Amino acid sequence: MTRRRPILASLATAAVVVVTAGAAALGGGLSTTASAANPAAAAATAGCGKAPTLTSGQRSIQSGGQNRSFILRIPDNYDRNHTYRLIFGFHWNGGTANDVDGGGSDGAAWSYYGLRQQANNSTIFVAPQGNGNGWANPGGQDVTFVDDMIRVIEADLCVDTTQLFALGFSYGGGMSYSLACSRAGVFRAVAVYSGGQLSGCSGGTQPIAYMGIHGIGDPVLNVSAGRSLRDRFVRNNGCTAQNPPEPRAGSLTHITTTYSGCRSGYPVVWAAFDGGHTPGPVDGGGDSGARTWTKGEVWRFFTQFGSTDPTSGPTTAPPTTPPPSGTSALRSASSGRCLDVNGASQANGTAAIIWDCHGQNNQSWTSTAAQELRVFGGKCLDVNGAGTANGSSVIIWDCNGQSNQKWRLNADGSITAVGSGRCLDTVGNGTANGTRIQIWDCTGAANQRWSRS
Repeated sequence: MTRRRPILASLATAAVVVVTAGAAALGGGLSTTASAANPAAAAATAGCGKAPTLTSGQRSIQSGGQNRSFILRIPDNYDRNHTYRLIFGFHWNGGTANDVDGGGSDGAAWSYYGLRQQANNSTIFVAPQGNGNGWANPGGQDVTFVDDMIRVIEADLCVDTTQLFALGFSYGGGMSYSLACSRAGVFRAVAVYSGGQLSGCSGGTQPIAYMGIHGIGDPVLNVSAGRSLRDRFVRNNGCTAQNPPEPRAGSLTHITTTYSGCRSGYPVVWAAFDGGHTPGPVDGGGDSGARTWTKGEVWRFFTQFGSTDPTSGPTTAPPTTPPPSGTSALRSASSGRCLDVNGASQANGTAAIIWDCHGQNNQSWTSTAAQELRVFGGKCLDVNGAGTANGSSVIIWDCNGQSNQKWRLNADGSITAVGSGRCLDTVGNGTANGTRIQIWDCTGAANQRWSRS
């Protein structure tokens, strides 16, 4: 990976060549195959209505035992009673959070890959700083860093939890892809510029709206790397497989294709351009943060999603029973295995899984009058990042009283997440030891039924 060179602004823009496949055009040559179904109300965070303590500028937090930093940009006209979109912009190898935030030689026109200017004070932006100016993500530490930033921001600022996005170039694209794999229930969409599988892909089985941008002549990360990342989400999103058209060498144009057949609310877009390793290509040649077409198309891709959940609204909750007193295991009807804290770890963010029932304290759950399911005394069963979408992962976290830690124990054996109305569910209907837990639309299936023992 090489350091991102400054983007120049000296070459003229030629005609844009765009191919679209699927449904209605969004404008500017980009189309979408689907929109969110059955709109639901935006999910507001604990920071809504509060006078914020966070301000724009450099911030530091502890994450995974390390001091990590990021730059925060809050709209100039911030309204604590308005829910805001939240966008993470990841720098390239050798780049910095300052490069993303400041826009380099192109200044404001290229801040956050040009999206901050597009947003015009409608969005909260974050530029995280990678260790060693990269995103190696050893042991998932950079994903944990993102989790920790989200918690800090959402606790203080008014964020729409259905409107989280990530984008980045090169190594930053790899990090955005890693979040698409591991945090599909937290982020609504990602845009990966000239990326590769550089930061890992934990999970990678859930759908998420995905946009890939790549140069056909990229000498650093071959275009085949970008196609491979794209194709994972073509499959996950249920899109019709195809070989989308790409511009010929020497054409100095780009072609944007929106896949057809994708699951409603989960489009996949592929934008190939005749050029090299850059996030700011210009039709007609060269690159320029001020003149590139990428910022407009990515902004339209992100903003096609309103303040809604991408799937059908949750079904009506089944009748509830008072939470039983005392502590017991929760046994899955489909596997006979018990709800378990992975590795008996008490660390915040540890995954909830199923495992052979053994009666140890990492399988002992206490239901409380506050609708919590407590383990280890002070840890609560928690929907990661306060997610409400299908596939949001379930973890443990310090008990905090928020709705993503509240659960209804229903007469039919299902357990409903209060914040979303969705049910505690084993991923992929799995029954094997280690199968992870998520929330999903309540179906009444055996993998969503639990008994106390």
